[in-house]
Formats: sequence, structure tokens, C-alpha cells
Amino acid sequence: MRSLACYRKDYSPLDNYGFRHAADNSCVLCAPGSSAVTLAEGKQSRKGMKKMSNIYESAANTLGIFNSPCLTKVELRVACKGISDRDALSKPDPCVILKMQSHGQWFEVDRTEVIRTCINPVFSKLFTVDFYFEEVQRLRFEVHDISSNHNGLKEADFLGGMECTLGQIVSQRKLSKSLLKHGNTAGKSSITVIAEELSGNDDYVELSFSARKLDDKDFFSKSDPFLEIFRMNDDATQQLVHRTEVVMNNLNPAWKTFKVSVNSLCSGDQDRRLKVQWECINPKYKAKKKNYKNSGIVILNQCKIHKMHSFLDYIMGGCQIQFTVAIDFTASNGDPRNSCSLHYIHPYQPNEYLKALVAVGEICQDYDSDKMFPAFGFGARIPPEYKVSHDFAINFNEDNPECAGIQGVVEAYQSCLPKLQLYGPTNIAPIIQKVAKSASEETNTKEASQYFILLILTDGVITDMADTREAIVHASHLPMSVIIVGVGNADFSDMQMLDGDDGILRSPKGEPVLRDIVQFVPFRNFKHASPAALAKSVLAEVPNQVVDYYNGKGIKPKCVSEYESSRTLAP
Repeated sequence: MRSLACYRKDYSPLDNYGFRHAADNSCVLCAPGSSAVTLAEGKQSRKGMKKMSNIYESAANTLGIFNSPCLTKVELRVACKGISDRDALSKPDPCVILKMQSHGQWFEVDRTEVIRTCINPVFSKLFTVDFYFEEVQRLRFEVHDISSNHNGLKEADFLGGMECTLGQIVSQRKLSKSLLKHGNTAGKSSITVIAEELSGNDDYVELSFSARKLDDKDFFSKSDPFLEIFRMNDDATQQLVHRTEVVMNNLNPAWKTFKVSVNSLCSGDQDRRLKVQWECINPKYKAKKKNYKNSGIVILNQCKIHKMHSFLDYIMGGCQIQFTVAIDFTASNGDPRNSCSLHYIHPYQPNEYLKALVAVGEICQDYDSDKMFPAFGFGARIPPEYKVSHDFAINFNEDNPECAGIQGVVEAYQSCLPKLQLYGPTNIAPIIQKVAKSASEETNTKEASQYFILLILTDGVITDMADTREAIVHASHLPMSVIIVGVGNADFSDMQMLDGDDGILRSPKGEPVLRDIVQFVPFRNFKHASPAALAKSVLAEVPNQVVDYYNGKGIKPKCVSEYESSRTLAP
């Protein structure tokens, strides 16, 4: 076990948090390259105490524990079976080239090694690519026969190719497809791509400290101690990792449990040893007093490491994204037969509703194995009785509102328009509550099986704001996110309050949302941009929302074997 060195650390009279530090009661215990603990006495003004409280309550956010980036890296392993050469008398020398589509063009990203005379190659070279949930990343795998005389492609034979999206690969974890050559299957040849996340360590440590029999540094009251943890860097400098709250007037303090990322505490090295009890040594007292033992002891009461799972951990473990669409059919959209209507079906140009639907739906469909999507409407009079409904199935099948693929949703939307009477008002709370009911049923499984995304397309400010706020606060406790796209040129300024970016959304009773689950964007901001830009904007927060929910509930990803034995794939 590493020996712990103890030395005094000087402090300025007042730090940025409003603390006064007593330098003669400072004690640092450290091991080279590990963490150090500093004990000091501090005074706080009320302003300083408020700051410290806020810092403690948001410690995880301050340290970046829960804010996993949307971008991560994925390793792709490739193998082929049954590939054949044009020359029936010889075996091919295969090589796989990975291409990615950008602006309609295919560009080579990387290529594997060449394996000589092999019809069932398993390539050792890994492809490492950046993964973005909010983008459609189209990939093409091409298999070429590279002769032993050269490694170029000009004289190489094309043996077959396979196109897919990166989302399809990571959602299935292992994707196998037939190789195609000039639009036809290349014999019985196939290619298999296996995905594995390549990520950093997002784990965190939950720590709890206390102290006993500390020296009293105040004349008219007891000391007000707090604890600091420093990491000793390789260059012998120190970096503050955490500062606890001040415990007022107490020589036997017990500080609140706090969380620190493993990377921040020990650079990800979980094998570093910790001593659970330290003596506080004051060098001045030790030099003056013959019978001096210590100025108190610091005790580590708890050290618990928490595994922080990533978005891809859940997706690769079989978590399905359940995508639901809700479309505004209120009269403010205009008569669909009129070319000025937001619902007008142009023979050559999709309206804004269709553009937003396809842009977002095209991303989400890769993470749903059966490709069946519930689609609802609100704000219209529906047949046969033509009563106003705010959560009707646009295929008019209330028992089964699901549509086959995004194309099925588009067809149901176009088919229902002539049968509806656009009316009002614009109430979205009922549709949020409907999806929340399904999400609530999912919580009974205690597994990371299904996460629900509700896309609401509306042309105006909602009229049931109080009920909507109540519904969102309730939904924030469930595996669910809400995306709202404002269509048309209405004033959507009141809608921004539903998006928690500018503050905490609260119900009419004052209850705050547990998580920020709403993203609102006006479509007009992307009218002249590509559909991918809209999708990227509204879906960028989803991976963090998925991770925050499941990690917050302590729900681990399903293991791969459980997932593969239970999943069903769409034909």
C-alpha cells in the first residue's frame, strides 16, 4: 500500500465561495499520482453558504458526471461468407472498403487488410466511426478482390456490396445481409458487421466523510470545518476535485454524501488504494507539544462506485425507441383543399408537416425493430359522428393505431385529410397523457426495454397550457421524451416555456419536472435547411434524456443474450 505523506497547505483569507480558511489547521494526505484530502475550518457569509449549497446540489452537473455527449465512437468488425471470384479455379483475395455518404456522394472512410485466398474472411482491421443518434449516417461496405500484384482498386474485381445506416447496425448490434452486385444478390455471399461502443469512463464514486475530535480554532464557538479533496497530478501539481459544505460549530462533523466522477478523482484508475481513516497532523503543534498525537481524524464512511451506462449501452442491450406522431388538425391550418393551407397536399412538394414527420421519423425508425408507429391527430371532428377529438388514430383504427413504417404514417395522414373537419381548440395534453400511459406500463417491467418519443406537430400556441404543463411534469418521471415542432408562421414565444432550457418547467401546483424532456423548435428556422438539420436539432438531446432516465432509476441495460433471445425483427 502506498505511504501517505502529510504536509501543510497555505490558504488565502477568502476564496471565491466566500470562505475564510484557517491555514494552521490544514492537513493534506496524499499519495503520488492519487487524491489528497484537505481538512480546514471555514467561515461563510449567507451568500457564500447559498453558493455552497447550490454547488453541492449540482455537484454531478458541475463535474460533468451525467452529461454524456451525444457523440461517441463505435468500432465495426467485419466478416464475410461464401464470396466467390470470377475465376472459378481460384479463391479471391478480399478486402472490404467502408464508404460514407455525404451530400449525396460516397466517400471512402477506411479499408480492411487484404486476406489472401479466402472465401470466408474475418478481418482483423476495425473501422472506427463517430456515432450521432440525431443523424442518418449512411454506410456502404464494398468487397473487392485485390490481386497479390497490387493493392489498388483500378484492376480489382468488385465482389459485392451492402448499404445500411449506422443506426441499423448499433440497434441490432450484429447486422448480416446478402452482398449485392449490380442490384442482384452475389450468389450466396453475405457480410456481417458487429458494432461495439468505444467510450470513455463515465463512472462515478459516491463518497461520505466524517471527522472526530478536531481542534477548536474559534475563541467563542467551535470550529466550522469543511473538507477538500485534491488530485495529485503527474507533475506534482494539485487539482481541486471537490469541496464539501461547511458544518457549523462542530468538532465531530459528518458531511453530506457527494458524488465525484472516477475520471476526476483518480483518472479512471479504480485500483488505487484508499485509507479509510486518516490522522490530521498540525506540524506546528507536533513541534511544540511532546504528547501531541493529532488534531483529529478523518473517516471515510462510504466509497461506492456507480457504473454510468451510455446511450449505446441501452440501445445495444435491446432498448427500443417507440416513436409516436401527433398531428394538429385544427381549423387554423386552413382548408386542405386550398393551396395556402398548411395541410395542402402538393403533387410534387411535401408540406411542412410531412417534411418534419419524415425528417424525425427517418432517424427513429432505425431503433424500432418492428417499424410500426402509432399516429394520432388532435383538434378535428372525426367520422362517423364528427365529434371533436384530441387523440384519434389517423388510420381510424382505435384498437390498432400503428402504421407500417414512416411511409405508412405518411399514407395514413394523406388518406385521413379528406375525411376530417378541421376544428379546434389546440389541446395537446390528451395525447401526452395517452403516450404517458403506455410509458407508465413500461415502468412495471423494471427493464430498459422501451423508451417513448412523442413527436407533436402543431401550427399554433396550445390552448390547454395548464393541463399540458401538468402532463409534462408527470411524464418527466417516465421513460419518455416530447418533441414539439411548430409549423407555419404563428407566434410561438409562449411555447418556449415548455422547453426547460431557459428555466425549470413547473406544473400549475408548483411541482417541477424531474427531467427536462421537452424540445421545441419552429419549423420556419429550418425552412431553407436540409431535413437533416431539423432532425439534428430536435433529437440531439434524446440520448442524454434516455441515459438520465435509466441511470437515475438505477436500471441497467439488458444483457446481449437476453436481448437477442427476445427481439423480433421486421421482415
